[in-house]
Amino acid sequence: MPVTNEDIVTRIEAASASYSSTFDKGHLALPPAKKYLLLTCMDARIDPARAFGIELGDAHVIRNAGASTKDALRSIIISQQLLATEAIAIVKHTGCGMLTFKNEDAYGVAEENLGVEARKELEERKLDFLPFPELTQAVRDDIEFLRGTKLVKDEVPISGWVYEVETGKTVRVV
Repeated sequence: MPVTNEDIVTRIEAASASYSSTFDKGHLALPPAKKYLLLTCMDARIDPARAFGIELGDAHVIRNAGASTKDALRSIIISQQLLATEAIAIVKHTGCGMLTFKNEDAYGVAEENLGVEARKELEERKLDFLPFPELTQAVRDDIEFLRGTKLVKDEVPISGWVYEVETGKTVRVV
C-alpha cells in the first residue's frame, strides 16, 4: 500500500510533538561546535548521527545521492566560508544505487516514467546524475575534485570513508 501525503503529515506532526516536548537544545550556536562537515549519501539505511557519532550542534551533515562533492559544492562553500567549518569528511557506502546505472539509464527511466518532454528537459539541462562504477575510486575522485577547486582552501583536511551498510562499520579510504 503506497504512503499518502496524509500519512507523512501525520507522522511528522506526531514526531514533532514528541521531540519538541523534551527539546532543550535551542541555545546551540549556528556554526557547528566541532567545526567540520560530513557529506554522506541520502540512503535511508544510513543514520549519520548514530553511525558517525554526531551530536546535535556538532557538525554540518550534507546528504545527497551518492555523497557527491560536485552536487554538494554550494553547501560546502557556505559551511566553510560563512559558518567556519575547518574539515571535511566524505562518506560513501556499499550497496549505493549510484553504482547501478549510467546517465543514459537515468535518462531512459525518466522518459519511460515521465515522458519524452522530461527526457528533452534533462538533455537541455545536460543533467549529470553523477553515477560511479567503483566505490573507493569514487571517494578518491571526490577528494580530488575538492582539492582541485579554488573554492576549498588547500589546507582544509579532507578524509574519505566507506560505510558498510551490511555491518555498520566505517572504513577509511583516504
